[in-house]
Amino acid sequence: MNHFIRPEQRPSWQVLQALADAPMLHLRDLLQDSSRNASLQFEAAGIQADASRQRVTPAVMQALLKLAEDSQVLPQAQAMFKGEAINTTEHRPVLHMALRGDHVASPPWGAAITADVQRELTRFTNFAERLRHGEVHGFKGQAITDVVNLGIGGSDLGPRMATEALGQLSANLKAPAVRVHYVSNVDPWCLATTLAPLDASRTLFIVQSKTFTTQETLTLAASAKRWLQDAGCSGAQLPQQLVAVTAKPGLAQADGFLADHCFVFWDWVGGRYSVWSAIGLPLAIAIGRDAFLQMLAGGQAMDQHVMHTPPERNLPLLMALWGVWNRNFLGATTHHVAPYAAPLGRFVPFLQQMDMESNGKRVHVDGSIASVGTSPVLWGGLGIDGQHAYFQLLHQGQHLVPMDFIGVRQGHAGLPLAAEHQRVVLLNLQAQTQALALGRSVADTVQMLRDSGMAEAQAQALAPHRSFAGNVPSTVLWLEQLTPHSLGALIALYEHKVFCQAAMWGVHAYDQWGVELGKTMAKAMETGH
Repeated sequence: MNHFIRPEQRPSWQVLQALADAPMLHLRDLLQDSSRNASLQFEAAGIQADASRQRVTPAVMQALLKLAEDSQVLPQAQAMFKGEAINTTEHRPVLHMALRGDHVASPPWGAAITADVQRELTRFTNFAERLRHGEVHGFKGQAITDVVNLGIGGSDLGPRMATEALGQLSANLKAPAVRVHYVSNVDPWCLATTLAPLDASRTLFIVQSKTFTTQETLTLAASAKRWLQDAGCSGAQLPQQLVAVTAKPGLAQADGFLADHCFVFWDWVGGRYSVWSAIGLPLAIAIGRDAFLQMLAGGQAMDQHVMHTPPERNLPLLMALWGVWNRNFLGATTHHVAPYAAPLGRFVPFLQQMDMESNGKRVHVDGSIASVGTSPVLWGGLGIDGQHAYFQLLHQGQHLVPMDFIGVRQGHAGLPLAAEHQRVVLLNLQAQTQALALGRSVADTVQMLRDSGMAEAQAQALAPHRSFAGNVPSTVLWLEQLTPHSLGALIALYEHKVFCQAAMWGVHAYDQWGVELGKTMAKAMETGH
């Protein structure tokens, strides 16, 4: 790695600080500039982005792009794509992009990795199709009807989120003959309530663990085996209803898993970036091979955008830059994501791991204590629900909370009045973005109350309570439809955003020693060491 320059020592960082310290126009004024607004409209891999409500001017954008150049963000991205060992604390490359890039001519990570990925992709998607078509049987000879995925963190959040997002959305994704369930928490209530309605002779378990040593997952797996045996499954029959997904297939086979029931991913795949790999097996079972491949293609389209689009139109890089501006120069310590599509109900928990496990770091890449703020606290949830809960704080609280709104223009069509439902959803999204940006001054509130017939003294007394500072920055991401392709592009958009921010903050995005500390302490307490 080249000599590391601390972020605040970069000239562009200092320019940005001076811009942030100077008086700035309110968003209600910035939004009056139609040419500025038009310049903040972007598109990538079918996703449209409206960033006109970010608190940026042309001068700020110019300085942010210079920061990306000073930080060598795109050269670092190229090193990642080439398979260089950018995860230096674990001496590993980072190649989740290779999992979705089979049709890339001359892939930068090399033909050998592509061949390995394609071989395993064929294996686990073929198994998914066999299962979907009733060709995988339980210990009584009947077709499997239920699959229970046992895994935690990246072995759960990604496939579970995508299964919910895509399960019943499109006419070409017919309801699968096999139901997919997820259990991540070792609390016995979670497994017991999932298994209660299931037929053990027709239930298959997928045990997901990168190292095949994850205590929570192996505890769940032991209970699953016992449940099958208590229902009459013999020891000899047990392996046919167990599947392992792991980077350590030898350990799984030593534990009794059949070789052809062990699916592999690699140590260059971080758990939170692994939904594209065999970790996505339960998703492939839920939505089918063709839809799963469409999701990979969506991610690959975003990869191509990142690799070949100039910085000033490169959407993941720009989202990272707006985030750095809000975090480090406007003082926002949290970031909110509000999907306005109910199938994306688990998208925020998925993003929380991706973002905070990656960039929640306190040291720079050279081991020195971080001199600038790194990952903000990422939170949020479905926008319609949040409007009637914590949006009060967003409008009138004491925290500046930048926001990403995610909208889907064409919603689910399963009700006679579906179009009206969708109209109300999108109306609320648009109203919230405007309200958070514009706010309402005390003077305007007094006038509104007067116009409603309220007496002057009462209007003056109530105005502070009914005024809104506004000036909350936000970006709206628009998907035309929620499809496997658009979801894949959306996931990859955030993956690349996280990487770009890590490059500018000078932190490692692909290790997670804080997670490992808890595991180590639990093991030490268990063994008494």
